[in-house]
Amino acid sequence: VIHFGRKNLNADYRVNGRVLRNVEEQRDLGVHVHRSLKVATQVDRAVKKAYSVLAFINRGLEFKSRGVMLQLYMTLVRPHLEYCVQFWSPYLRKDVVALEAIQGRFSSLLLEMKG
Repeated sequence: VIHFGRKNLNADYRVNGRVLRNVEEQRDLGVHVHRSLKVATQVDRAVKKAYSVLAFINRGLEFKSRGVMLQLYMTLVRPHLEYCVQFWSPYLRKDVVALEAIQGRFSSLLLEMKG
């Protein structure tokens, strides 16, 4: 059970006589929701996954072309950043900067390429 709000009474809920435990954060459909409704955890996880996929793409290709790199980025990296973004819509500046840093990293990878 996750309780929202400052004035919430944090009541105990029971199912079949067993008390359900209270949690600070819950994952539903791949989106992490904190009781404060801040999305920092979701942003951190999305950024970490996107960086790991971006590193995999960078290390995994021997012959890189801009077209292939762009297609791989659009197919493999962006879905991690855009999944359910309408729900967890980052509004804090630090979260937006963290998400935009991935795009900046990819852009610098493209600029480093020859040809």
